[in-house]
Amino acid sequence: MKNILVLCTGNSCRSQMAHGYLKNMLAAEAKVYSAGVKKHGLNRDAVKVMGLDEVDISDHTSNLVEDYLNIHFNYIITVCDHANESCPIFPNKEAVKLHKNFTDPSKIEFENEQKKIEKFICVRNQIKTYCLDFANKFFPDR
Repeated sequence: MKNILVLCTGNSCRSQMAHGYLKNMLAAEAKVYSAGVKKHGLNRDAVKVMGLDEVDISDHTSNLVEDYLNIHFNYIITVCDHANESCPIFPNKEAVKLHKNFTDPSKIEFENEQKKIEKFICVRNQIKTYCLDFANKFFPDR
């Protein structure tokens, strides 16, 4: 069983979405964790848009990367530039480190609720595609 860490700034939105998708895609092959360099709490809009795609992340918690420093990760995925720049050094030097910056929809001001949800869905779909590409590349036999 492989260990995957998805890392973001606040572990509230983007990393939680990736965590949900990877957990669903790789349940038999990997244990997925997510964390932030800070802890902002789970974003309710992220929970909502993931639910619209039938992925339940409502039981996820917002965690700090320091909580996982003793876990041997095979893959560390950063989903924002800040986390990529702030990622601590893990003892396992062999971990594959990947980075893809996604826009943080929780930081954008919207004129109405519909526009906000549309942007969350757009980012969610980008993350879903990235996670599917990751799973196909690193777990082709799943």
